[in-house]
Amino acid sequence: MSESTYPSVKDLTLEEKASLTSGGGAWHLQGVEAKGIPGYMITDGPHGLRKSLASSTGETDLDNSVPATCFPPAAGLSSSWNPELIHKVGEAMAEECIQEKVAVILGPGVNIKRNPLGGRCFEYWSEDPYLAGHEAVGIVAGVQSKGVGTSLKHFAANNQETDRLRVDARISQRALREIYLPAFEHIVKTAQPWTIMCSYNRINGVHSAQNHWLLTDVLRDEWGFEGIVMSDWGADHDRVASLNAGLNLEMPPSYTDDQIVYAARDGRIAPAQLDRMAQGMIDLTNKARAAMSIDGYRFDVDAHDEVAHQAAIESIVLLKNDDAILPLNADPAAARKIAVIGEFARTPRYQGGGSSHITPTKMTSFLDTLAERGIKADFAPGFTLDMEPADPALESEAVETAKNADVVLMFLGLPEAAESEGFDRDTLDMPAKQITLLEQVAAANQNVVVVLSNGSVITVAPWAKNAKGILESWLLGQSGGPALADVIFGQVSPSGKLAQSIPLDINDDPSMLNWPGEEGHVDYGEGVFVGYRYYDTYGKAVDYPFGYGLSYATFEITGVAVAKTGANTATVNATVTNTSDVDAAETVQVYVVPGKADVARPKHELKGFTKVFLKSGESKTVTIDLDERAFAYWSEKYNDWHVESGEYAIEVGVSSRDIADTVAVALEGDGKTQPLTEWSTYGEWEADPFGAKIVAAVAAAGEAGELPKLPDNAMMRMFLNSMPINSLPTLLGEGGKKIAQFMVDEYAKLSK
Repeated sequence: MSESTYPSVKDLTLEEKASLTSGGGAWHLQGVEAKGIPGYMITDGPHGLRKSLASSTGETDLDNSVPATCFPPAAGLSSSWNPELIHKVGEAMAEECIQEKVAVILGPGVNIKRNPLGGRCFEYWSEDPYLAGHEAVGIVAGVQSKGVGTSLKHFAANNQETDRLRVDARISQRALREIYLPAFEHIVKTAQPWTIMCSYNRINGVHSAQNHWLLTDVLRDEWGFEGIVMSDWGADHDRVASLNAGLNLEMPPSYTDDQIVYAARDGRIAPAQLDRMAQGMIDLTNKARAAMSIDGYRFDVDAHDEVAHQAAIESIVLLKNDDAILPLNADPAAARKIAVIGEFARTPRYQGGGSSHITPTKMTSFLDTLAERGIKADFAPGFTLDMEPADPALESEAVETAKNADVVLMFLGLPEAAESEGFDRDTLDMPAKQITLLEQVAAANQNVVVVLSNGSVITVAPWAKNAKGILESWLLGQSGGPALADVIFGQVSPSGKLAQSIPLDINDDPSMLNWPGEEGHVDYGEGVFVGYRYYDTYGKAVDYPFGYGLSYATFEITGVAVAKTGANTATVNATVTNTSDVDAAETVQVYVVPGKADVARPKHELKGFTKVFLKSGESKTVTIDLDERAFAYWSEKYNDWHVESGEYAIEVGVSSRDIADTVAVALEGDGKTQPLTEWSTYGEWEADPFGAKIVAAVAAAGEAGELPKLPDNAMMRMFLNSMPINSLPTLLGEGGKKIAQFMVDEYAKLSK
């Protein structure tokens, strides 16, 4: 045995191999002491380290964990549209894992926000798979650059909390490939996460942990995944079936290693399959060995807090800024009298509830920040952070405080009881007592800025008239207070962009027809039309569109041009100019608009973005490459990605509904064709390269009297083109049968 590696699977007994495919406790791999294989620790992320203080006992304690930096959850960080910043967050998370001897941190979670009521939306990145994959890959690459593993989760289709342990997600192949799998695919192919965690739910009738198509055919054979697959905690219901499907690791252990041993002995598990799964666990241990051998390491608490601070700044989205009410002047000599209303300003909701609950290394509220910076403000809590009715005394105090101020900063949002892992929300509304208080405060003072704290979108339109400014701050982690102060008082310009559309009404969302399912299943009937793909395609009014976000600066996008780089690839160039006197960042977004297609396609889809920081008056040219997948859809006919020939439009803008310019590019297509048969329509024969020659031959033979002549009136042609050729006798009697046979025979000759 090499000093730098642990044994090969060939060095293990059958029992030892079986033991590696189950955990050694709630938060540890199972080692093989006799062979020197350690049982390293794996534990929760995804937005920071949650190492339970009770981890050594095997208990699952979500509240008591070692101090760690609480970075903004994905609900906020996704609005940064800044992969480089996200990579820095990943690096910092890894350093904390090294200190705490954690070999794998469980995250990121890249499931799609199919419906904004989803209880775990705070932990996921976007309604858009391209954005989710191209942002969350930074966590994976950043963590693993330090020799610590990640666990990309939850694979796949964990898009609701209702009945999540067993619900059957019924999804078309096209929707899976275009919406629910691409974020995983991009991260696997780009960053090779050391582990992937499968989801609890079933997909089209098969539990994810037992889904050979998902874990082996797609993940390993098609995408080239090299790591191990573990179960979500308690998601493995049949260890033999799961191991055969491609599951390396059951977590936590069910203490049934003997099941694997018996199955291997009686042939229900092939020896080679057990060896592959066990060797994967040894390989994982080897990858983590160097980092786990570092003793006495201590991460820089203040430096990591600063990373969290910067991440929080870029997570904030400015939704509304009437009369340029923001930024406020922090200079005591010029500042207006400020009232701060809302318990969130004193007791921030900085993370979501459930398995990702972190004990932060420090916690700085907005009020703490004002005190530290010497900024005076009058505070009134206004309401309690629970679901109880309003307190009239708190409301009266808040209104009086507002009357005496020049401007009111009102901190509103969802208390933790309103959204968490484990249940889905039943409304997009904020608690009624907060909306009522806002109305009362706005009646007393017309200069109100609302600062929101929420893990998924909430309805804004019903109360927006009562606020001149609205900041969507999501959940900002432990440094949200300083970040909000930086934005509110103009030290930095907000640069966040929505990763999730904000609808006017939850019933506008297309998934509501099937949400959250019935009788143990949920139909994904909206197909690929998720989020803005639905709203924009069908002209549905929204409150704020995908990709939206205001700035204190103004920008102009000019010089948009596209150049083909291959038959089905292109490069987009554009120049961005800061036309204001404020240094700030803008995010350039590229959407692809398909031409005429054989399938129903969304109006447009995000296929590229880049965030650009510009000083006042500065210009930069950005370049965004579009690969073949940018133009493709998943064809169930071909069981593959398909690019049709024709003209595509390229939109460049700053949200899905704020497009600066549109240019066209003509693509050759991938040339895919389906074999023609008697079940192919006459129109399909005409559209096929070989078939078109045969159709011409049929016409010529008709003119020559060798075959019956086809009708040439428009109505008959319409019927003809939509008919499988074996139905031609319906129109032409015995002659139709002759034509169909002629076509099939000629095709057999041409396609040899």
